[in-house]
Amino acid sequence: MTRSVRRTRRMLQLAGAGAAALISLSACSSSSGDSPAGSSDTSGSASPKLSGSVTVFAAASLKESFTTLGEEFEKQHPGTRVSFNFGGSDTLAASITSGAPADVFAAASPKTMAIVTDGKDAVGTPATFVRNQLEIATLPGNPGKVSSLKDLTESGLKVVLCDRTVPCGAAAQKALDAGGLKLTPVSYEQDVKSALTKVELKEADAAVVYRTDVKAAGDKVEGVEFPESAKAVNDYPIALLRNADNAPAAKAFIALVRSAEGRRVLGGAGFLEP
Repeated sequence: MTRSVRRTRRMLQLAGAGAAALISLSACSSSSGDSPAGSSDTSGSASPKLSGSVTVFAAASLKESFTTLGEEFEKQHPGTRVSFNFGGSDTLAASITSGAPADVFAAASPKTMAIVTDGKDAVGTPATFVRNQLEIATLPGNPGKVSSLKDLTESGLKVVLCDRTVPCGAAAQKALDAGGLKLTPVSYEQDVKSALTKVELKEADAAVVYRTDVKAAGDKVEGVEFPESAKAVNDYPIALLRNADNAPAAKAFIALVRSAEGRRVLGGAGFLEP
């Protein structure tokens, strides 16, 4: 009996040890399994690593501020590259609807953005991220003594406007209409930078451009504000494009543009809050 009891106790001890080992192993396995799950949860809540190129079609007036934001984006996301195509919004919109490869479109007016949205080439609803107001750019020192929009109608003054199909040209016409003024420019330019360049090169005495472009030009031109510009403030919308090759990075760039950092850069360039 004694030997039998000892055998029974020994078997129970071995069974208990085996069970304890099994429980311990199970706990370790569970703990080990929790670690990747936790990592997965953390990585799921964090932004995914971005790479590749982002192609942004943007209004010419955004050139300086978007170039700065592009550099910031590449710094925040090593391995990415932002390529820009700046120009007249109507020309860019036409290129997009014709199949030009692009990820993001930032236009200088809702009307030109509508060309893209009407063609079903944008994803979702475009978001207005800034506004812009017109200003007269004159030669340094303002030798023509331009102090108002009406002064641009004086004979002998060479004035340049953006084409009316371009947002800055449409806005200039709206301002002229608000003042009951008629103006025949020496040339119509296809984007705001081209209009400003005419003044910088002294090929024109003045041009109606955006205040942001006057600011970006520094001492190459002198700016003249005029009250009619308040009647022609342009909203700037931005959108992800339907055929974007790099949608994740494109969305991240749009997020940067609309972020506090984006507002700081754009505000510093003279753009107005939306």
